[in-house]
Amino acid sequence: MFTQRKAYYPYISPFDPCPPQRVKTYETPPQLYMVYQPPNLPQYGPYEALKRGTLWPCLFSPYESSGRGDGS
Repeated sequence: MFTQRKAYYPYISPFDPCPPQRVKTYETPPQLYMVYQPPNLPQYGPYEALKRGTLWPCLFSPYESSGRGDGS
């Protein structure tokens, strides 16, 4: 199984004047994990598709906050 949220650990310099961010995260879109679009995928209804921004539930990826509150 894949996760859409990835993490990496940047280099932290001993001379950096700012407090370090030990872990940085980013999100990848779900279509990266589909080789092709299979036939007969389930679909949202018209209203739900407009609300979610996609017709197919397997391609829906809600934004999830990192929870840090610092905007990154």
